[in-house]
Amino acid sequence: MRTTKKKGMKNTMFYVLVVSVFSALMYWIVVQGKLLEAAKVTETGSHVETTTWEQFLETMSHNLTHPLAILLVQIIVIIVTARLFGFLFNKIGQPTVIGEIVAGIFLGPSLLGWLFPELSVVLFPVQSLGNLQFLSQIGLILFMFVVGMELDLKVLRTKAHDAVVISHASIIIPFALGMGLAYFIYAGYAPANVSFLSFALFTGIAMSITAFPVLARIVQERGISKTRLGTVVITCAAADDITAWCILAAVIAIVKAGSFVSSLYTMVLAITYVVFMLKLVQPFLKRLGNIYSNKETLSKPIVAVFFLVLLLSAYMTEVIGIHALFGAFMAGVMMPDNIRFRNIFVEKIEDIALVLLLPLFFVFTGLRTQIGLLNNSSLWLICALIIVVATIGKLVGSALAARFVGHTWRESLIIGSLMNTRGLMELVVLNIGYDLGVLSPEIFAMMVLMALVTTFLTGPALDLIDKVLPAKKPLSPFSERITVKGKFNILLSFGNPESGRVMLQLANSLTKRAADNTTITALHLSQSSETHLFEERQLERESFFPVLSEAERLNIAINTLYKPSQDISKEIIETANRGDFDLMLIGMGQSVFQNTLLGKILGVSTKIINPEKLLETLSGREKLFAEAVLDDRVRHITKATKIPVGILIEKGLQKVERVFIPVFSKKDIFLLQYARMLIKNNDAGIILLDAVREIGASAEFKEAIRSMEQVAPGNIALYTDNNISRDFLRQQDIMLISLSSWKQLVQTQSVWLRYAPSVLILKG
Repeated sequence: MRTTKKKGMKNTMFYVLVVSVFSALMYWIVVQGKLLEAAKVTETGSHVETTTWEQFLETMSHNLTHPLAILLVQIIVIIVTARLFGFLFNKIGQPTVIGEIVAGIFLGPSLLGWLFPELSVVLFPVQSLGNLQFLSQIGLILFMFVVGMELDLKVLRTKAHDAVVISHASIIIPFALGMGLAYFIYAGYAPANVSFLSFALFTGIAMSITAFPVLARIVQERGISKTRLGTVVITCAAADDITAWCILAAVIAIVKAGSFVSSLYTMVLAITYVVFMLKLVQPFLKRLGNIYSNKETLSKPIVAVFFLVLLLSAYMTEVIGIHALFGAFMAGVMMPDNIRFRNIFVEKIEDIALVLLLPLFFVFTGLRTQIGLLNNSSLWLICALIIVVATIGKLVGSALAARFVGHTWRESLIIGSLMNTRGLMELVVLNIGYDLGVLSPEIFAMMVLMALVTTFLTGPALDLIDKVLPAKKPLSPFSERITVKGKFNILLSFGNPESGRVMLQLANSLTKRAADNTTITALHLSQSSETHLFEERQLERESFFPVLSEAERLNIAINTLYKPSQDISKEIIETANRGDFDLMLIGMGQSVFQNTLLGKILGVSTKIINPEKLLETLSGREKLFAEAVLDDRVRHITKATKIPVGILIEKGLQKVERVFIPVFSKKDIFLLQYARMLIKNNDAGIILLDAVREIGASAEFKEAIRSMEQVAPGNIALYTDNNISRDFLRQQDIMLISLSSWKQLVQTQSVWLRYAPSVLILKG
């Protein structure tokens, strides 16, 4: 110890000596440097003395108006606004992208610029828009790269017979109607010096775009991605995407060249580029993907190669004259079709592209969208006409083609409604047209509104079809009744696969010797905004692997349900209430502020910043601390489900042989049902604690315990001493407790909370 102390003093002395000597040296250099100023610095004109405070204010003003500072503030405001609007639209059942597009319009001249023009000028000065545009273009390039990777060319090759007919009909019909619309509005609304051919072609392509990413999310969330209808509509959208982008490339070539004949040179170069990508680049990338298909082997130099392919592809198409976005899309399509590789690579791109950069594109589009230009009834009439033509062309055209190839009217209308989804892809096309000068500000604003309306209508249209033409057979496992009357039906809803495995062990302990009279269903939902269509099946396999492995070990049969969802809590509640389950097991969620300084300051974790929770608290309908024992999602699920719910707090649960059940109320008698099941099916030893002398005073309690003792006299013990030691708690495998009693423990800050074993909180 003396040696350590001596070494510490030695280090301190060395530190002080070095700092002192070199600080003195720097001071001497500055003093000597001052003598050199006379030869270099000469005063010109009058010098105005300024105070230190004025100098500070001047520096701060310069810093605040620096282009980088403005850009950073813009990005902060954009991301916060985009996430807020995305969340709000998600809550009303709309795709998040709709909210993000509306956020862009909100921050533009149509709303923020109209209501708070001074603030709009400060946030988005004209000279800063160039930086915003370039960043948004980088985001679009990365996004189109991901979209290209989401397309499964194998599906197109094997299932594209009917899909190609529907897809091409859904392009040619609205394209023709769009060109017809252009004929009527060209004279009054086309920009000066724009040929009719250019204007008509861009109007046609704007009418015929489908947003593949948004459509894929809706199909996933509706639970029909694995059905025949889901496969057809996804294939249609994929074929539509490829065809539409090829047509767009040709349209851009024609517009830039000025005539069809002069654009042939550009098209020849474009075809050469596509052949080069297919014959040389794709095989090379496939070999790389097969070799480097996991995180350990996918090193930075290899990642750099793939990014170079992306950037070179985008650069080539930009130089050719068919836009960099087409090159990014093609680079994504050319990526190795190894699912594991694509998953890894998308993880590296998605967050930065979709969360950080893509909202910049929405806002840049919003800054261009001037809804105030539609200032008379005739302009709004043209806007309504554009929406009607777009909807009829896409929805009706797709539906008629689907009906022609043999689908029912119900399936045909669903396909048409989904193909009418435009979303972000439409904005990409419109911005290209605006940049090329083909679309006037008025037409641009009308087209943006059309993209919003047609995408917004998809969900309500599908709901209306379900109501008017209900399905004769369930579309998906989520529509089927997977429970069996007369049996004990258990639903396991898990997020973490390992927690699902533990829940299955617990369910087995409750029903082991009654397996023939039991059904167990495992439910796993993933956040749809984080799921890609091409990886859905792999995610399902990975999520259920621990659960299915445990089921095989225990030799029990289980049903599995998997689905991406935008509202996981709502989906869990609907599944539980719809299925006639007798018990649902869920895991205890954790607050993002749990065990943090902010959580301690707030005292109630996220509840204080949850709008619904805050409203309930202020209105006196909820006791803040009492509800703080559960996180928002678990609390909401527990309150909304109409069946018994067990909330598992897992602390290394290995077996269910020693079970502790404290009784705090007469209402806790329902816990004896589960005690009886554990004794019968697992030979568990039950210790009942008569915490407030309710058991001794209740004839019903006594009779229930007596009947259990007759069947298994050595498996149940009654305690009346409340002085439960930590050693006793540590010896138990699990504690069963009612939800109301658990809240009492939390309010009294019982020592049990710290030393309790795994806990199953039961709502009767």
